[in-house]
Amino acid sequence: MLELAIAVVVSPLVAGSYSYVAYPLILWLITRLRAARPVIAVTNVVWPSVTITVPVYNAESNIRRTLQRLTELDYPRELLQIIVLSDASTDRTDSIAREFAAQGVQLLRAPERRGKTAAENAAVAVASGEIIVNVDATVEVPPTSLKALIAAFADPSVGVASGRDVSVDSAASATAGGEVGYTGFEMWVRDLETRAGGSIVGASGCFFAIRRLIHDEPIPVALSWDFASALVARKKGYRSVSVANAVCLVPATGAMRSEFRRKSRTMARGLSTLFHFRELMNPFRYGGFALMLISHKLLRWLPYLLAPFSLAALVILATHYVVGALTLSAVLVAGLAGVYALRQRGTIRFRPLALAGFGLAVLTAGLLAWFDALRGEQKVTWSPTPRAGVSAA
Repeated sequence: MLELAIAVVVSPLVAGSYSYVAYPLILWLITRLRAARPVIAVTNVVWPSVTITVPVYNAESNIRRTLQRLTELDYPRELLQIIVLSDASTDRTDSIAREFAAQGVQLLRAPERRGKTAAENAAVAVASGEIIVNVDATVEVPPTSLKALIAAFADPSVGVASGRDVSVDSAASATAGGEVGYTGFEMWVRDLETRAGGSIVGASGCFFAIRRLIHDEPIPVALSWDFASALVARKKGYRSVSVANAVCLVPATGAMRSEFRRKSRTMARGLSTLFHFRELMNPFRYGGFALMLISHKLLRWLPYLLAPFSLAALVILATHYVVGALTLSAVLVAGLAGVYALRQRGTIRFRPLALAGFGLAVLTAGLLAWFDALRGEQKVTWSPTPRAGVSAA
């Protein structure tokens, strides 16, 4: 019985250690043995037509700055279309978007709230570009990043190109330490996947591009196009890549509670997307891609499902072993610190406390995401996550 309890306690640690440590190490070793693919020079690219879509809902605090930056992108203007996808916004988002009509910005407003994915599905009918680029309304895309992203499609095997998120720290953010560290790690892993296996298993929701012929069929509204894009591309015989110099500046979340809601929603949608495309986890059919998908996604999310069982087993061990009691005490102290951090409405300047809050928010969000996904709860609509502005950061 105690041996079983020990196994249950360490199970989330084993899964997490493999996904966060062993898997990146394996990728790194492969990159040491495999010759790198040649980098396509931006100057040698024949630029295709591009449609930029910006899904929004009540984003009046961000949309003006975002659209201003998009109109300043270094890309042939006659080949660029910008569409704001308003999910029936009730604030000034739509009127602000209309102010940019003279600069070629179009507004596509949904008659009622149907969610981000529904808006992205509908955009294909009015998109004129060979490549569709999705940009989050809360981020800033530097002028040179679009060309860097689109240059990847000069390789005909590439179906999806993902930008490199740079999480911008800010004194106004309570989650910056954990968020900046996690974002940097995720971008590093995607870079390794691109160099080792030739394909990533999910794109950045803030800034990614997809061939129109891959985007032409709608996906269920409870799924996420950023994750699904790489999966649909693989089914159609294309690979997906991470483009290191296609930078996208992402302000850190301004509050712990906002980070909790965002993580819970994105993980639940991610799990629903993974379940929908579960056939891609079959290594006998999809080979290395399936193993990467299991390693990067399933085993990274599995510890959240195992955590409650691990804690219950740790309580059993604490009654038999001193080490178990000390471990349980440390877990409880960290949990209480996280609860305290989550209850704070202002900035948390003590970094360990902020990290404890970020960790608890992610753990709880992951557990709720599994609960929602397993019972079929659909996360369709969304509300914008409050973030400190890039300029302020």
